[in-house]
Amino acid sequence: MNCYIRTYKDLIPAEQIMEKIEHIRRQVIEGGLRLVNEGLVVRTWGNISIRVDDTYMLITPSGRTYEELTPEDIVLVNYRTSEYDGPVKPSSEKELHCEIYRTRKKVHAVIHTHQMNASTVASAHREVPPILDDMAQIIGPTVRVADYALPSTRKITKKTVRALRGRNAALMANHGAVCVGRDLDEAFVVCQVLEKACRAFIEAEFLGGAKSINKFEAHLMHQIYIQKYSRLADKNKGSKA
Repeated sequence: MNCYIRTYKDLIPAEQIMEKIEHIRRQVIEGGLRLVNEGLVVRTWGNISIRVDDTYMLITPSGRTYEELTPEDIVLVNYRTSEYDGPVKPSSEKELHCEIYRTRKKVHAVIHTHQMNASTVASAHREVPPILDDMAQIIGPTVRVADYALPSTRKITKKTVRALRGRNAALMANHGAVCVGRDLDEAFVVCQVLEKACRAFIEAEFLGGAKSINKFEAHLMHQIYIQKYSRLADKNKGSKA
């Protein structure tokens, strides 16, 4: 007899849920290696999570190098309560991930990075204006900077989530950045576009100052990306070549 548990408001065989969890664990591990390979973090810094369903997420552990992670190291956390089971502790920034999933229903992946150009702009406490159209489309009309707060505190969670409102990325003052997406691939694209925009912003400042796209147009481009291009991407995923 199959064992059933309730998820997605339907009854699904427990073995299917476990298969899904194992698949996502592997995705998180692959994402961690990609973070290192793309120079977005070093050693054990940064973290990645993926939403499992309307209650749980899977997140990288605390204090483990990405190259050594195994599926058993990826921690299942109830993001509604922040509780988890087992001996492996989740990332010290788990509360930030939990709060993003609680408040952003369409977000299914969160990446916290210490990428160089974004961290440089974050250290200057500079908001990035809409200087590139791909930034405006994919991230939003600006990239805000969350005020500094000690890592792993309620204060940094509150300030960062506020800076993320209406955006897919935010800088964390004197710390790094957080990027979100509707899946892990999109979250990585956000990381890449953020790094490009921050580098362009830094270099443009040496050429007399970065010149912004009109903020109304930047906002419009972001809405078109969210509504039109996301539907097109979903349609293409479902179609055969």
